[in-house]
Amino acid sequence: MTAPPDSTALHVDVVSDVVCPWCFIGKHRLETALTLVPDIAVAINWRPYFLNPWIPREGIDRQTYLETKFGSAERYAVIAERVAAAAAMEGLLYATDAINRQPNTLDCHRLILWSRSATDPGRMKQRLMELYFSEGADLTDPNTLIQAAADCGMDGDLVRRLLASDADVDRVEADANAAKEAGIDGVPCFIFGGSVIVTGAQSPEYLANAIERTAGRHTRLSA
Repeated sequence: MTAPPDSTALHVDVVSDVVCPWCFIGKHRLETALTLVPDIAVAINWRPYFLNPWIPREGIDRQTYLETKFGSAERYAVIAERVAAAAAMEGLLYATDAINRQPNTLDCHRLILWSRSATDPGRMKQRLMELYFSEGADLTDPNTLIQAAADCGMDGDLVRRLLASDADVDRVEADANAAKEAGIDGVPCFIFGGSVIVTGAQSPEYLANAIERTAGRHTRLSA
């Protein structure tokens, strides 16, 4: 749900990671918010964030990840139950038991970047999130990413070649690091019109209100 480039549209930067469950929920809530303000044109820029920058490119076993980050899988299960319930309320499936591999998301963000010239980046991001959260797919597997790209209308052979290269690695890392250097330490983070910042998977109504307020401010400034 990303509007085509439009100088009159309200630009919304969404800083998030594909393995962040609240980003999964927050994306859906933003899309619902847009239906509440149908008269406001919005252009969304999906920006990268590394929730777990310490994970190697090849990823790690999910159990190891949970023990390292949360102390134990059991401790995370308590958190996951609340998140899964919130996802279910949005019509989303967070199948925690299906996830076996914790990926480094650099290649996922490269794929989202490349999708700008071939399809809707929001669609690409959604597919990657569904693969991870709902289907338990291994996002460290190039074949998984290539198939996801093809599912979204991208050229699979081209994506295969790009993934095997270092194309845009520096660009994605710089953008993700810039977000942290700007003080963003929690995602999802929504930046409306470059000025109004909302952190967290807020309700559609809250996000719609932020869109209306920011759009109104821009209208007054340009009048």
